[in-house]
Amino acid sequence: MCLPAYCWAKVIQMKEFIKKQLSPYYKIKKKNQEQNFRKRLSILQGDPIKVVIGSGGIYEKDWIPSEAHFLNLLDESTWIKYFQENEIQYLLAEHVWEHLTLDQGKIASDICYKYLRNGGRLRVAVPDGFHKDQKYIDYVKPGGSGAGADDHKVLYNYETLSSVFTESGFEVELLEYFDSKKQFHGNKWGIDQGYVRRSLEHDKRNASGEPNYTSLIVDAIKI
Repeated sequence: MCLPAYCWAKVIQMKEFIKKQLSPYYKIKKKNQEQNFRKRLSILQGDPIKVVIGSGGIYEKDWIPSEAHFLNLLDESTWIKYFQENEIQYLLAEHVWEHLTLDQGKIASDICYKYLRNGGRLRVAVPDGFHKDQKYIDYVKPGGSGAGADDHKVLYNYETLSSVFTESGFEVELLEYFDSKKQFHGNKWGIDQGYVRRSLEHDKRNASGEPNYTSLIVDAIKI
C-alpha cells in the first residue's frame, strides 16, 4: 500500500505528463481561436461589434467569442491590436469578473469603458453574494465546492459590483439580483444585448419559476 504523500506525488507527475502531451494541441487551438476572432471582426462590414469576453467557446449568433490569451481584460495592449477607442457596441462577460481580484476588476472596467462607444453596454454576470440559498453561496464563494470556485477571488453583491463600474464612469442598470434581505429582483432584459445562460429564464434549474440558480446580472452603460 503506497503512502498518501507518494501517491500524491505520482498524481502530480501524471498531470504534468498529460499536460506536456497535450501542449501542441492547445497551442493549435489557441491559434485557431485568435484567427477566428480576427476573421469575424474583418467581415462585420459596419455591423455593431458584439464581443463575448472569456467565452469558453460558448456564444450566440452575431457575437464574437474571445479568450484571455489574445484579448486580456488586464492588458490593454491586447485590445489596441483589434479595436479603436469608442468602437465596441456590446461586451458580455458571464462569470468572468469573479476570477479577478477587486483591483483587477476595476482595471478591467476601465479598459472596457475606453473601448466601448457612447451608449455601449457591458453586460456582466457573476455569482450573487446575496443569494438566499446557503448551499449556493458555499458552491460559488472563493474556495467553494463548485466547479471553478477554487479560482474565484471575489463574491460580489449588487452594491459592490455596481461600485466597480460606476468608478469607471459607467451608469449601472440592475437586471437580476438578490438584495441584502435575500429578496430576488428581476427586470426584463433582451438577449440581443447579451445572452446569460445562468439566469432566471435561461437556466433549467429555475424551471419552476423560482430563482434557484441565478446570477447577479448588471448592464454597465457608457454615458
